[in-house]
Amino acid sequence: MTLTLLEGALLVFVVGCAIGAALLRDTLAAVMSFAAYSLGISILWLILQAPDVGLTEAAVGAGIMTILFLLTLANTVSPDTDELFESVDLKAVALVSVFVLVMGATVPALPAIGAPNAPVVGGDVTQYYLENAYKETQVKNAVTAVLAAYRGFDTLGEAVVVFAAGVVALSVLRREVFA
Repeated sequence: MTLTLLEGALLVFVVGCAIGAALLRDTLAAVMSFAAYSLGISILWLILQAPDVGLTEAAVGAGIMTILFLLTLANTVSPDTDELFESVDLKAVALVSVFVLVMGATVPALPAIGAPNAPVVGGDVTQYYLENAYKETQVKNAVTAVLAAYRGFDTLGEAVVVFAAGVVALSVLRREVFA
């Protein structure tokens, strides 16, 4: 598996944003770094040909979470400090680095994007969905057919959870604003 220049640049950008979100002492800067990280991840999902996951990451991670973090910051007091970055625990950095290296070592074993011999492409369940999704659901996109028809109750449950979380967040924010 070879990285293109765009993929490599996005990967460096995402890692830099993640480090910034973890180490910046200014909370607003950390939130902005997190939002940029989430946007970079959503673009990587699009490159990996998973537009549904990319759009969800952009909407929830870069959009809704950033708004909730900013509203939270607006309702709290930021500490006065002159330091730009947090102090770093070297043991934690070493542990995270080892974990990242171990996970990164597995990447070359992954099949290429869209490879016909990839296990998920040739599986019985995948073939069933691809062959029968349109006949059974009249939905042209197989991913949408799976999410809306075959896993409709699961998708409805996820939507209810997200809606409930939004209602709770708004009620807490309203209570804080009008208190």
